[in-house]
Amino acid sequence: MVDLSHLAQHIQAGKAQEASELITQALCENYPLEDILKHGLIAGMEKAVQRFRRNEISIPAVLVVERALNMGIKILTPYLRASETAGKGTVVIGTVKGDIQDTEKNLISVMMRGLGLRVIDLGAAVTSERFIHAAEQEKAQIIACTAARTTTMPQMKTLVQAVNSAGIRNQVKIMVSGDPVTERYCEVIGADLYAPDAVRAAEIAEAHCTTHNTGKETGKPVGKMLHP
Repeated sequence: MVDLSHLAQHIQAGKAQEASELITQALCENYPLEDILKHGLIAGMEKAVQRFRRNEISIPAVLVVERALNMGIKILTPYLRASETAGKGTVVIGTVKGDIQDTEKNLISVMMRGLGLRVIDLGAAVTSERFIHAAEQEKAQIIACTAARTTTMPQMKTLVQAVNSAGIRNQVKIMVSGDPVTERYCEVIGADLYAPDAVRAAEIAEAHCTTHNTGKETGKPVGKMLHP
């Protein structure tokens, strides 16, 4: 049996080949996708990020970890797509205009897919117009945007204002996340949902979409809602 803590250690160490082998074995042993993501890939990446913040590893080392993570995601992608359920909910996701750091966005995307949500990933440096067009076209319940730098955070406010101007605020909620983003900032700019990390982002999105589709409370926390 695969020990997912070992998978997390391989991801943290940037050992792509070893991590890939454990992921393949876990899939063969029918491990839930959510567990592989949460306790393997995401846990390993988060530990690496924490070490980077403590100045224990360098940026090149983090890039090696990202490579291992991306190889793992590539293996899981066909299974994640197969698990997506359009009826469960649709999320449009991307990093905001001017921000090309998409590691967290990628983690959120795969975690949401792991919970069965349909995810439209617009990539990095996405304009407000592209977010809105995709949300309308795909009939999304959530626009999820991330920012890795304080200098690009104002684009989140721009997105909120653009969604208001487009007249679709009663159809879609705006989720914000990223290392410099706080719940207070979410409130100040008038966004709807704040996610402190990838796991919570997926859980909050799933809870909101379930509530939106059923009209009933799920019993799960759904984050800060300023515009119910």
